[in-house]
Amino acid sequence: MQITKRAPARALLATVLTAPQLASAFYLPGVAPTSYKPNELVPLNVNSIRPIAGIDNLLHSVVSYDYYHPAFRFCQPEGGYKSVQESLGSILFGDRIYTSPYELRMKKNETCKKLCETTYQKDSAVFVNQAIRLDASLNWLVDGLPAGQRSIDQFTGDEYYNPGFYLGDEDPATNKVIFNNHYDIWIDYHEVSGYPDQLRVVGVLVQPESKKYTGDIDQDACNRKLETVSLDENGDTKVQFTYSVYWRPSPTPWATRWDKYLHVFDPNIHWFSLINSAVIVIFLVLTVMSLLVRALKRDITRYNRLDQINLDDLSGTSALEDGVQEDSGWKLVHGDVFRTPSHPLMLSVFLGNGAQIFVMAGFTICFALLGFLSPSNRGALGTIMVLLYTVLGSVGGYTSARVYKAMQGDKWKLNIALTPLLVPGIVFATFFVLNLFLWARESSGAVPFTTMLVIILIWFVISVPLSFAGSWLGFRAPTIEPPVRTNQIPRQIPPSTTYLKPIPSMLLVGILPFGAIFVELSFIMSSIWSSKIYYMFGFLFLCYGMMIITCAAVTVLMVYFLLCSENYNWQWRSFLAAGTSAAYIFLNALIHWVSKLSLSSLTGTVLYIGYSLLISFLFFILTGSIGFFASWWFCRKIYSSIKID
Repeated sequence: MQITKRAPARALLATVLTAPQLASAFYLPGVAPTSYKPNELVPLNVNSIRPIAGIDNLLHSVVSYDYYHPAFRFCQPEGGYKSVQESLGSILFGDRIYTSPYELRMKKNETCKKLCETTYQKDSAVFVNQAIRLDASLNWLVDGLPAGQRSIDQFTGDEYYNPGFYLGDEDPATNKVIFNNHYDIWIDYHEVSGYPDQLRVVGVLVQPESKKYTGDIDQDACNRKLETVSLDENGDTKVQFTYSVYWRPSPTPWATRWDKYLHVFDPNIHWFSLINSAVIVIFLVLTVMSLLVRALKRDITRYNRLDQINLDDLSGTSALEDGVQEDSGWKLVHGDVFRTPSHPLMLSVFLGNGAQIFVMAGFTICFALLGFLSPSNRGALGTIMVLLYTVLGSVGGYTSARVYKAMQGDKWKLNIALTPLLVPGIVFATFFVLNLFLWARESSGAVPFTTMLVIILIWFVISVPLSFAGSWLGFRAPTIEPPVRTNQIPRQIPPSTTYLKPIPSMLLVGILPFGAIFVELSFIMSSIWSSKIYYMFGFLFLCYGMMIITCAAVTVLMVYFLLCSENYNWQWRSFLAAGTSAAYIFLNALIHWVSKLSLSSLTGTVLYIGYSLLISFLFFILTGSIGFFASWWFCRKIYSSIKID
């Protein structure tokens, strides 16, 4: 197994924090290195054409297209292009990989090779020029490695490879659109130690240029200074495509060839945010623990002492005479705290799906942490998430059934049916509607109808039966009995103080879990929308853990104050308060939209808002479930510690 060491050599604290990163990038079978002999053909495949952030650092579109979209009129291999087999996750993320007419032979330098001549008519010229204005980039794969352009980090000065290269350029002074029709392909190769004929591709750079050829094309034609090509939007434009190939030996071994692409932007901010979040979480948890332990210990001692005095009543003196006050605070609501909340069916369904997402997210991050979701294994992240969520349907069904049974719910058939259908149905319906916009734009990001059918088949053939089985086991399991009896008549709830009212308490509780993942979320957003490779799963693992701890701690603290104010309706309050962090995530997405995006079409805006809402909804289910189960455990713990007459 090949191991890539990507963590920088830092101080001991940094080493501890990135310990997971030090053992990342295990390569699964099927992603093993491929060795080539001199003059052997090295495949160059083409992927989707995607927009990237331009020189103004703004993303102007989120719609991608097939490389062989008719309007681009790129050269095709003899006999037509063929589709390269892709994983489910790769298809969902918009990868459309095809063969190409480019011939690369190991260690064989070739200059100014002709591909084909294409005529761009008016409609095609308008389409391509618009794509260039939106900073569209070509994405090639050589031996599975993305072809990119060399870039320099403006913060650190480090050199890295940025995947993709521009389709063309626009002169801001004259607004003239330039179309690139020549490509200098620089390929780094590494000799296997002891085997000089075993050569491996370890780096790919492409330098696109625009050259308007006027005569015969020879080997020196590409080195001459020529006019640039501009597609005429009022007539026909003939364009000759050419390319050159240059091979360079490199000391970089195959196991670390992705290091040049896996670049950390703003590393100081990344480290500072992680340490800052960790300090805040530790301080918060210690504060909550000390506050609750001291308060609860005092409360439990007082309650049990009062009960003992009431039982003994030896001297005839009252509790007040002995210095002990009457019952107050959270003990007063012991007969109502485990009362069935309103809409228990809906709450149990949300909690079942939240538990399913929680386990799925945890397993996915752990797999990524161990390197099983290496970027060399394209689409592995999306595939493993879909498969894990499907297989973990039994977890969702079992959790939903146990919670609903504990809440004395009687519509058990409806619970079994809604658990695997409601939340996934909302997600799929939203995804399908957004996909219609991509279909209308003929985008490569549109998931094919056959893939949709496969997802539905996986859903109903695997996930739903597993959820039914989990629900069946959950309803057959013993009921989770509350530690105290519930009164028949509900107790009247006194008015709450301002900070304990629903809206203020939800806003206060929700912002803290969001703060624990805020910076990491910005990197993930940049990776999703700007086509950058995200691989900092060590940071993500720590942030996920801090988010869980923060979410549980602040929700438990809110529930304690709620019970002390004699408000026993904690079930929905804990779920909604913790889930409010999703509102901050959506607000952050809107800020990202205003500051980092400049979308020029309605489709792009609808897609961005729609997917942001979808992600926020799933995060709402996840964090709400964490808050509820932490509060449930807390309530059971404190009420089982006091004596009730």
